[in-house]
Amino acid sequence: MPPGEYGMLGEWEKEGDHDIMMDFLLPTGIFLKFPVSRNDTIGAIKKMVWRNASSEPLYGALSDADAYVFTCINSTAEREELEDETRRLCDVRLFMSVLRLVAREGDRVEKLTNTQISLLIGKGLHEFDTQKNHEVNEFRAKMRSFCEEKAQDRQRLPWYQWMEYSFSCDLEPCVSLPEPGGNKTKGTKKIFVNVKFEASDESFMLQQEPQDLPVILMRSALKKKATVFRSVRQEKPEDYTLQVNGRWEFIYGKYPLCQFKVTNVLFFPYLQQNTSSLWSIEEPFHIHLLQGYRVNADEGMKLVVQAGLFHGSELLCKVVTSCEVNVCSEPLWDKKLVFDISVSDLPRMSRLCFALYAVIEKAKKPRSTKKKNKKADCPLAWVNTMVFDYKDQLKTGEFLLSTWPSVPDDKGDLLNPMGTVEKNPNVDSAAGLLIRFPNIRPHPLYYPHFDKVHLLLHTRFNKITILVPTGLQYVQSTPSLLSLYCAAQHMKLKEIVDNKNYTEFFEDEKELLWKLRGVVRERYPESLSKLLLITKWNKHEDVAQMVAFLQKWPDLPALHALELLDYSFPDPMVRSFTIRCLRKLRDEELLQYLLQLVQVLKYESYLDCDLATFLLERALSNKRIGHFLFWHLRSEMHVSSVSLRFGLILEAYCRGNIYHIKNLWKQNEALNKMKALNDFVKSGWQKTSRQQMTDDMKLCIKQEAYMEALSYLLSPLNPSIMLSEICADRCKFMDSKMKPLWLMYKNKWVQGDAVGIIFKNGDDLRQDMLTLQMIQLMEILWKKEGLDLRMIPYGCLSTGNKTGLIEVVKNSDTIANIQRNNSNSAATAAFNKDALLNWLKSKNPEDKLDQAIEEFTLSCAGYCVATYVLGIGDRHNDNIMIKETGQLFHIDFGHFLGNFKSKFGINRERVPFILTYDFVHVIQQGRTNNSEKFERFRECCEQAYKILCRNGTLFVNLFAMMKAAGLPELSSFKDIQYLKDSLALGKSEEEALKNFKVKFNEALRESWKTKVNWMMHSLAKDSRL
Repeated sequence: MPPGEYGMLGEWEKEGDHDIMMDFLLPTGIFLKFPVSRNDTIGAIKKMVWRNASSEPLYGALSDADAYVFTCINSTAEREELEDETRRLCDVRLFMSVLRLVAREGDRVEKLTNTQISLLIGKGLHEFDTQKNHEVNEFRAKMRSFCEEKAQDRQRLPWYQWMEYSFSCDLEPCVSLPEPGGNKTKGTKKIFVNVKFEASDESFMLQQEPQDLPVILMRSALKKKATVFRSVRQEKPEDYTLQVNGRWEFIYGKYPLCQFKVTNVLFFPYLQQNTSSLWSIEEPFHIHLLQGYRVNADEGMKLVVQAGLFHGSELLCKVVTSCEVNVCSEPLWDKKLVFDISVSDLPRMSRLCFALYAVIEKAKKPRSTKKKNKKADCPLAWVNTMVFDYKDQLKTGEFLLSTWPSVPDDKGDLLNPMGTVEKNPNVDSAAGLLIRFPNIRPHPLYYPHFDKVHLLLHTRFNKITILVPTGLQYVQSTPSLLSLYCAAQHMKLKEIVDNKNYTEFFEDEKELLWKLRGVVRERYPESLSKLLLITKWNKHEDVAQMVAFLQKWPDLPALHALELLDYSFPDPMVRSFTIRCLRKLRDEELLQYLLQLVQVLKYESYLDCDLATFLLERALSNKRIGHFLFWHLRSEMHVSSVSLRFGLILEAYCRGNIYHIKNLWKQNEALNKMKALNDFVKSGWQKTSRQQMTDDMKLCIKQEAYMEALSYLLSPLNPSIMLSEICADRCKFMDSKMKPLWLMYKNKWVQGDAVGIIFKNGDDLRQDMLTLQMIQLMEILWKKEGLDLRMIPYGCLSTGNKTGLIEVVKNSDTIANIQRNNSNSAATAAFNKDALLNWLKSKNPEDKLDQAIEEFTLSCAGYCVATYVLGIGDRHNDNIMIKETGQLFHIDFGHFLGNFKSKFGINRERVPFILTYDFVHVIQQGRTNNSEKFERFRECCEQAYKILCRNGTLFVNLFAMMKAAGLPELSSFKDIQYLKDSLALGKSEEEALKNFKVKFNEALRESWKTKVNWMMHSLAKDSRL
């Protein structure tokens, strides 16, 4: 064996169906050795072992084969029981070619389920057991009980509710329609539906009203069937369901036909001990900083620890800094760090944040650095921990905190309150800080329960009046008393709450908001976030009043409630209130915000939280939500800071939906094969010609193991789409750096139709996924106001560490290819204004051309507005495509929020959005004097922009929630400021529209710069080919 190579991992990288010599150890002490195929299943291998063992001694001492299970050492050098005997040997990926047969212990079904869940979520369940963490154990037990109860409830569902869970309706947003059976709206177009009965080749066309319900369509279809087939038996609509042709999607319920997107048809008791009230302890809070472990820094420097107490983003008191100690692996401080806040004033979600950094000894500092003496020269690590544990108890005793490596280069940024409170799992390599929480009292101290907070308000604060002009007592405000308030104060209050572009408040504004909080609740309840931001969370009197005040706060719409899931609002009562508001979301709305809801799980301080329970509850009530919740969580299981939390939620979901595991397992298996195929292409494409590499890739796909794994699975992009047999001869790899795979599948329901997906490995698709989500949301908002701009928010899903899938938009091409194919050279192609129109004419002869131009005009307007608002960069002609039907759409969203590409310090993109003269040429139907068409295009742009501005807060909230994702171009409030500016938050609609018109004219006037940029891109691309 070559140096550095151990085990047989290289064996599993080989392709083909060849034999492997295996050693088998039987429980009788007998040793067997014989070859097996790498593609044999574990079950088949067990049968071979039994046949071979029958001629060996002590065979009679063996029990039935099912009483035994194979164990092995897997590729991660861990012992694994192979409970799932349908797995192939090549998929197990043994470390050594040895299988040991041992007697089964425990519940086989339970062990098999545990094995499947471990492999599916990418984390062994035994890792949760080894944590020996009471919080982890209680959360697992509670969630398992909760999810299994949901699974039992689901089994008792009647047919209609089961359909709602399994096949939730995919509906279009639309303006209000007449009631079914009501007066027909004049000019409303009828819907033509092609109906085909199962097990019949005959189909017929039916004409229905847009507002007709599915049951009416079914009656019409049965009536038509009785006429055509002369059926004698009277059939009822209840005997049938309507399935969309080519999809696992059904039409049912009380929704009008026009809304369907169809073109074809356990709890543990909480025991709290008798303790003294936390709020009666006035002594300052302190901790002991003991020592560090595994600290790595240059000699000649000094080590310092900085500590801060935070509530969300708010610093509760002054930061405390330790003394300097000499650099060594295990530095010793043994110092008491006292904070300028009393124990009584610690809010429930107090977070203790540490930063470890090194500084140069002052004597060795040159004069030029005197002004920088206070700056950390070398940030090393950070770590956060909660002051109270998950049972509300103030922590006591020693804690070894395994730190995370620092990224910032400024001492002011060293403390990371937004970061996780989880310890770094890489305990053998990460620096550690040993701290001790004091025993302030001889008995445990708990944060007061809400009932005690309420009682305290009436006993301790009942004589305190709130400083308002009328001298009103706590939570008293009525319309008659409000009329006595100073008009100027009310005008000032309205000005504060109306300002959507606020960043921070002045002291007088804070005082006014707090003083008039009763008015805020009654007149401006959606401004709750502003009131929470100015609450003094380091004063328990104010906290008690705010929490009690919250109990009578009216529910907020999701638009405003989503904002309260930001890390700036960690109080459990606030988050509980937020989830109460979100429960009103319909399933399709929840799906629209699911990406953000998963991300803000990272802000939760404890495993058991209302948000996790809410998401699990909805996922176990709707299979589509469950599907995407699984993949949003599974795609980040490689991230150390969230793998424990996400792994536990994934385990709970799988236990609550055992039947879904099979589909998810198949998808996971296919993705593993796609990655192996992509690695094969990457390793060989430079060693041979493109054609030869493509042929080799097709041969690889045609192997039995690949064909079986890659065929007949539900698409992870859309679980309504079945990816049937893979068409190996139509598959290819693409030219870009990571060599994405272009995979084509047959549609077994629609002859001649094909479904395409792109597999990417090496690119982070989360930014693309976010951008496409925003474009889809824009489309929904526009449609709700009767504006359909023919957008194409194609499917995109991140499935793992820099891996994911993208939907292929069929019958489309890039602007660059169209221009190149209609020009003699790359230098002139970008300036050929007739190329696009000529291409549309070739694809849409005669009467179809007008409709194609209409599609182009509407979609161009939509993407002009969308790319401007989102600040999407890198808009060259290879990133803009057109369908043969005329719809224009953008792809590849690697830069957004105004992060435009530059070269040699020069900004290459100098226009607000792409509107070139060849686009205008198409919009004007090739006639220079057709200003009417262009003005209509401009009006569409302006109308679309105004709709987005009216919903600007929603977009800002969704992007703010995504800060937790760690995207390079979305990491701070500065990035979100671009969005606030582009949506003109804080400005009137007239001011916003005036600014957009300036940007529109600038894009048109400066479009020649875009053409130059396109030309340079085309020349650079040609030189690489």
